[in-house]
Amino acid sequence: MNAIFALLFTVALAFAAWTGNVKGFTDGLFGGVANAVTVAIGLVGVLALWLGLVKILEKAGAVDAIAKFISPVMRLIFPGLPADHPALAAMTLNIAANMLGLGNAATPLGLKAMEQLETLNPKQGIASDSQALFIAINTANVTLVPATVIALRAANHASSPADILFPAMVASGCATLAAIITSRLLARLPRYKNQYDAAPDKPKTPEPAK
Repeated sequence: MNAIFALLFTVALAFAAWTGNVKGFTDGLFGGVANAVTVAIGLVGVLALWLGLVKILEKAGAVDAIAKFISPVMRLIFPGLPADHPALAAMTLNIAANMLGLGNAATPLGLKAMEQLETLNPKQGIASDSQALFIAINTANVTLVPATVIALRAANHASSPADILFPAMVASGCATLAAIITSRLLARLPRYKNQYDAAPDKPKTPEPAK
C-alpha cells in the first residue's frame, strides 16, 4: 500500500507540474487532509452509536441465534467435516459475528476455526479445500449491519444513511455465493488438486510411551 500511495502522489505531482497547475494540486491536497480530519471526528459519535447497538444485539444472543440458523447451511457447504467437530462450530460463530459487523469479536473465532481446520488437514504447508473455502466465505461474508459504511454516509450528511441495508445484504449475499462456487470449481482443477496431493504429509506425532 505504501508503494501504491507513493506512486499515486508522484504521478499526480508530475502531472500537475507538467500542466502548470501545481497550486491546484496543493490546494486539493491540503483540502483533502482537512476534510479527512473532519470526517474522522464526525465518525466517532456515529460509530459509537452503531457499534453500541450491535454490541447490544450480541449480548442479547443474536450471534448464537444466527449461528443456530445457519448451522444446517454450514453442514451442507462443508460436507467433509465431522458434524460435531469444533471447527464447524467456530466457523459458524465467526460468520454469524461477521454478519453483525462484529469485527473484533469475529477475529478470534476465525483464528480458532482455522486452527481446528488445520487439525483435519493431513498436508503440511498448504491449505486444505475447507480452509480455502472458509477464507473465501469470510472475505465475502453476508453483512446484515454494515455499521462502518452507515457511519461514513452519516458523516458525509447522507439523507438516509441506513438505506443501504438491503442492497448491502443482496450484494454481500451474491459475493458469498460467488466465492463458494468459485472455490468449489478451483478445487476441482487438476493444477490445484495435484499441487495439494504433492505436498508433504505432516509428520506423525509419536505415541506416548506406555
